[in-house]
Amino acid sequence: MTLVAFQKSTVREYFESIVVAVILALFIRTFVVQAFKIPTGSMEPNLLVGDHLLVNKFVFAPTLSGLERMLLPMRQVVRGDVVVFKFPEDPERDFIKRIVGLPGETIEVRGTQVLVNGAAIDQPFAHFLLPHDPNASANEGDPREHYGPVTVPAGHYFAMGDNRDNSQDSRYWGFMPGHYVKGRALMIYWSFDDAPSTSGVARLVGGTRWSRLLHQIH
Repeated sequence: MTLVAFQKSTVREYFESIVVAVILALFIRTFVVQAFKIPTGSMEPNLLVGDHLLVNKFVFAPTLSGLERMLLPMRQVVRGDVVVFKFPEDPERDFIKRIVGLPGETIEVRGTQVLVNGAAIDQPFAHFLLPHDPNASANEGDPREHYGPVTVPAGHYFAMGDNRDNSQDSRYWGFMPGHYVKGRALMIYWSFDDAPSTSGVARLVGGTRWSRLLHQIH
């Protein structure tokens, strides 16, 4: 009887440990961090197709009290944040872009320049594939050359891809609701180039972009 009781206790301990581990994993994935894979080149060259990211879902979470705001590492979305969000035209899909315009700001695109409230902002992260002429009237219908001015509504953001000539972003589908933001891109935990023609372990090793591992996203 003693042996049976001991076996039941051991099984129960293992079961409880597994349940706790599963609950903790689900909690972390739901509220703290989530993995995300870059599917397109809209953020190149800063983020490449095949980059695997960790997204901080905690940093933009709403707080209920001043004490929470003081003790927990939370903050508001700011210009320059690279965020993962639900695509406004299809909330089942996740997009990743950089925040360019904040609620209440007036945004205008002229060639390679982005103007916020009439003043050009610094864009060290922006990348252009084509020459741009902000004074070319023939391109006024192209949102890559001319866009706005528009005012970002309350509770919304204006988001753009770093690869400005190859990005479907707020210039095309409008403003992104703030409650669609899922989190801030934190770091690259793995990056894989699917181009190598080898297979198996050799392909895994050869395709891994080792220099990008644990690279923080800015």
